[in-house]
Amino acid sequence: MDEVFHDGALREAAQERLRALAGEHATLRDDQWAAIEALVVERRRALVVQRTGWGKSAVYFIATALLRELGEGPSVIVSPLLALMRNQIAAAERAGIHAATINSANPEEWEKIYTQVAEGAVDVLLVSPERLNNPDFRDHVLPELAESAGLVVVDEAHCISDWGHDFRPDYRRLRTLLAELPEGVPVLATTATANARVTRDVAEQLGDDTLVLRGPLARESLHLSVVRTAGPEQRLAWLAQALHELPGSGIVYTLTVAAAQEIAAYLRDQGHEVAAYSGQTDPAERLAAEQDLLDNKIKALVATSALGMGFDKPDLGFVVHVGAPQSPVAYYQQVGRAGRGVERAEVILLPGQEDREIWAYFASLAFPPEPVVRRTLEALAEAGTLSTAALESRVDLSRSRLEMMLKVLDVDGAVRRVKGGWQATGEPWVYDAERYARVAAERRAEQEAMLGYIATTGCREEFLLRHLDDDTAAPCGRCDNCTGVHRSPEVAAEAVHGAAERLRRPGVEIEVRRQWPTGLPDLSGRIKPEFGAEPGRALGRLTDLGWGGRLRELLADGVPDAPVPDDVFAALVKVLAAWEWERRPVAVVSVPSVTRPVLIRSVAQRLAEVGRLSYLGELGYRAGSPGRQFNSAQRVRAIRATLAMPRSLAADLATVDGPVLLVDDRVDTGWTMTMAAALVRHAGAPAVLPLALATTT
Repeated sequence: MDEVFHDGALREAAQERLRALAGEHATLRDDQWAAIEALVVERRRALVVQRTGWGKSAVYFIATALLRELGEGPSVIVSPLLALMRNQIAAAERAGIHAATINSANPEEWEKIYTQVAEGAVDVLLVSPERLNNPDFRDHVLPELAESAGLVVVDEAHCISDWGHDFRPDYRRLRTLLAELPEGVPVLATTATANARVTRDVAEQLGDDTLVLRGPLARESLHLSVVRTAGPEQRLAWLAQALHELPGSGIVYTLTVAAAQEIAAYLRDQGHEVAAYSGQTDPAERLAAEQDLLDNKIKALVATSALGMGFDKPDLGFVVHVGAPQSPVAYYQQVGRAGRGVERAEVILLPGQEDREIWAYFASLAFPPEPVVRRTLEALAEAGTLSTAALESRVDLSRSRLEMMLKVLDVDGAVRRVKGGWQATGEPWVYDAERYARVAAERRAEQEAMLGYIATTGCREEFLLRHLDDDTAAPCGRCDNCTGVHRSPEVAAEAVHGAAERLRRPGVEIEVRRQWPTGLPDLSGRIKPEFGAEPGRALGRLTDLGWGGRLRELLADGVPDAPVPDDVFAALVKVLAAWEWERRPVAVVSVPSVTRPVLIRSVAQRLAEVGRLSYLGELGYRAGSPGRQFNSAQRVRAIRATLAMPRSLAADLATVDGPVLLVDDRVDTGWTMTMAAALVRHAGAPAVLPLALATTT
């Protein structure tokens, strides 16, 4: 150490590297130096909890540069998002640090990067948490990296804790990585959004001697406000008007993919340059959209939480939420994107009546009940190795929920990911029902706190900071409650009418299934064209801002079965009128419904009457109904065992000379419609056009 840095020269060297990163006028903060000193001199573990824009990444880049000069190996940074990685690689290059990344988007570069790391040509390797349990990476690359690393960094460290607002099972694998590091390898964990409970949890996982540096989280540039509107039409009209006045460019956050797409389309209709952004957006399109926002080529990205941690645009002028996130901590994490490099940034929340329903849906995706978990472990123990797709045929969970459960079991040591799928380890495993219940209770308390934020008459920033356990929290003097200046929800009547017309525009496409699910013994590969359906239509998505509310109300559990309401039927007629089919349908068939037979029959019969089509009747169930399943293989098996073609209907279908309109109430997985269409085609219909009231996709 003394041969390279002596007489206090280390801090000056750190200061020089900060200037290279952040500009000539940048000055090293005391806590930045304390963290760097702990890592470089004392080779300790440190947890830095500081507000967004404070300079946490500067700590690990500067520490990397100093450690490399001392002859240490490369830094390994575990980062959760590609956007974060791209920004950090660019920042590292400015400081003369060569960074590379290993993630799902660049597999063709992995071997070259591994070679560069081995040759010492890479200073920083950024790794996604999912890579940590890729069998090849875990068994062959990770041990060598851990042995040679000069520094290990856990970015967005609240993801380690299942008490954190964005817990990710893959992140928990870091416990194993940290436990296996050679003695003396420093570790840095950073986050901007951790309350006291999460901070304690992460610090405990790092080790007893962890240095915790926690600073005030207030952001003096943020001006928080809440605007309550009468409904989605007024909310959208207000947003379109506000975008003309909001400074610079920014982000409009939504709770669902459907809302992001719907709002972006409406705002474009109103002349605003915006782009939709979600986890379903093509990666290349996401990158282009991020760059357009960075370059101020668009006014806003209309985004889900997929645009979150790590997106760095210092001059972001505003963040607007159309719908409230589930917790004050998650909300503060997202609004922290704004105002890093400007004196004033506007932060506006437009809550909606549907927020609680969306929260309830996300809550339904929590860790599964014990019998389902035990069934999974038994299936793996019996089979030896099963892919996720093969497990779907034995365990009734959606793909995303099954994968989440397997990741948790992997971290807990009950299963192990291997080439070809998953294996049970045979290690004893306890279902921690008490902990899962406490986490669920914590989530409910967070939701209530978010409602409290909306309703509070006190300082909004102080409210948020109190929930982050920031002891320095005090009235900000800037928010709408502190200043007494509240944004009016009023907007011109014609604008509200225009927004209502846009939202009430009926019709979304239903993408039909083309491939059978894996794991079924006698159905595999592509669905034969002679049994397939054409692309269909639904009146709307259950998550839409426009028809979503009306459809949720109509199809809610417990609502009495009744004929289709006139307003819904009139909208369905508009959907049919706008449908540009190759051949007009000649007949209508309805899918059987256990809960809403009157509703579905009335839709089919009235459509047949209005369109002068033949109503041929409905399919039937041979033994009860299929019930409810959550993944494709289970759903197909259940429908196949119960759905039947009545002889009289088959006889009528054998004589039709044009497409058949196939009517159902809602499309979830799409398999009921797919199997029903196959039966109708097999009976002789030359084509099937699916039509549903609602779709969840």
